[in-house]
Amino acid sequence: MRLTGTREDRPLPGGGRSGGQRRRHRTATALAAATVLLPALLATSACGGPADAAAGDGDVTVMTWAPSGTGAADRPGMTRLADAIGRRLDAKGGLNGHHVHVLTCNEHNTADGAAGCVQQALAAHVIAVVGSYSQYADSFMPALETAGIPYIGGYGLSLPEFSSPLSYPVAGGTPALVAGMGLQLVAAGCRTVSLIRPNTQAGDTLVGYLSGALTPSGVQLTDVKAPEKSNDYTGIAQQAIGDDRPGHCVSSALGSEPTSNLLDPYRRLGPKNTVFASVIGSVQQSVVDSTGGDAGPLNGAYATGWYPPEPSHVWDPLRDTILGYADGNAIDVSDPGVETTWVAYEVLRQAAGRVAPGTPLTAKTLRAVLDRGEPIETSGATPPLSWGMANMLPSADSPRLVNTSVTFQQVRGGRLAEQQNTFVDVRWVLAGGKPPA
Repeated sequence: MRLTGTREDRPLPGGGRSGGQRRRHRTATALAAATVLLPALLATSACGGPADAAAGDGDVTVMTWAPSGTGAADRPGMTRLADAIGRRLDAKGGLNGHHVHVLTCNEHNTADGAAGCVQQALAAHVIAVVGSYSQYADSFMPALETAGIPYIGGYGLSLPEFSSPLSYPVAGGTPALVAGMGLQLVAAGCRTVSLIRPNTQAGDTLVGYLSGALTPSGVQLTDVKAPEKSNDYTGIAQQAIGDDRPGHCVSSALGSEPTSNLLDPYRRLGPKNTVFASVIGSVQQSVVDSTGGDAGPLNGAYATGWYPPEPSHVWDPLRDTILGYADGNAIDVSDPGVETTWVAYEVLRQAAGRVAPGTPLTAKTLRAVLDRGEPIETSGATPPLSWGMANMLPSADSPRLVNTSVTFQQVRGGRLAEQQNTFVDVRWVLAGGKPPA
């Protein structure tokens, strides 16, 4: 594989605008970049685009982006894994016989950084953006749509990932996790639940998903709003624990760093009856380890995930890829971002293999395969994935949220383990329906 290297040092310069002006400017910047880079090609329809014109019968290029060097949002394992997967693909014949160039980009956890990454993707004529992490889809999705480039396996942090016709998510994002957490707590016997969630508009939507899962079983929900960033969550923990009655559960839907900050006062308060629960991403094996393992506050805690836990044999090929092709780079297999990148590249590999012999592998032919709705297997990491019209979620906001299944996990002996070895479908919750009979 002729790896053209990483692209992790060129974000767009920040502007001096604020609020709606800055958002409009950033979206316009991404669109303008596509026009400046590829003026003649953008005269064609959006269903073609520059990636289709550039790929031809030779090598193909894909990109993965994620933030690095920014703090709690960092996901360097995703781009490191993408590099390793590219090496492995080429060692085994490439993508449907094509040599693969894997480019990576540091998204810097900013809108400008995301716009900078999409500019690089357009300039490189990528056939897909794969297994990436960004909460700024408003800054990159319009340009991908104009160029006809599919976005396969985003982390699910923003609405366009579940609404754009060129997005092919492999997991259900936070909505599926929170809905699944509700069903997991019902099954655990919780009679009252306190939800600790960000005091933001996005946090407001989480209340509805959790309530939809709890209400049919008569479980009472208390909404506990918390700041996104704080050095002391003692008051929040006290409010959530309340009088520590039997049957009471506390669920955290904060990010990983605030959840870690929350766990310290939670441990010091020492509730005797309250059960703790969270979602993968906020709680993962590294958080269990850093908070004391089986002697810490998370022992016995419940966690809802998109995929099987790290010890599962499902991840053996991922481990083998890291061992053989990661050049010694540290990559955490338990990181849900890393797992998402792995699943996304599996989708890419299989979809590319279904392009008819003699047909160029381009963004357009790749989309055609994905849009047919034929199930793609991910070796047990998810249920079979399909993005045909029949698979869409009946939701005006999130029709592309096609994988509505989650896993139930629990911390036992200091390790996240399967609570049950089956996927749980939360589609009825997300669609605002009633429990299946």
